[in-house]
Amino acid sequence: MNGNGRNVAFLVAKEGIEQVELTDPWQAVQGAGATPKLISPESGSVQAYHHLTPGDTFSVDQTAAEADPAQFAALVLPGGVPNGDLLRWQEPARDFVRGFLDTGRPVAVICHGGWILVDVDAVRGRRITSWPSMATDFRNAGADWADEELIVDDAGPFTLISSRKPDDLPRFCEELVRQLDKI
Repeated sequence: MNGNGRNVAFLVAKEGIEQVELTDPWQAVQGAGATPKLISPESGSVQAYHHLTPGDTFSVDQTAAEADPAQFAALVLPGGVPNGDLLRWQEPARDFVRGFLDTGRPVAVICHGGWILVDVDAVRGRRITSWPSMATDFRNAGADWADEELIVDDAGPFTLISSRKPDDLPRFCEELVRQLDKI
């Protein structure tokens, strides 16, 4: 497995993360022999949710301003409406994503996690899926949005892995691990 010794960035806001969209890919990355790292614009801990019910808190490994995007093999953007909305307007998070995109390495996004990709103009001409309420946002940003369980767009400067919702996590996690194997 090529994941050994590799770090995978999980970028989230301070609160509102859909817990299963963080924990399932996290466990898949660990199972693949890679090391997940929790990155957030703020230090301390982040609050996850089970839809609208508070879930667990998770300790931040590095702030987005401290983290070096070049040190990560992949970037995962978990969903959760508040998470996606909060993350997109925080400049350290946008800077981290821009820096990571420059590496050309895979980005895996699920549900509302992709809003930040709209804000950094990373979806123009790309094929993507998300929670259906975001279809117009992606289309307005120049993306080819489709309602599919998993889309892997490797026609751009980085591989873009996207899924819609928690039910899609098995295929999403499988593809994330497959991409780590290629690195």
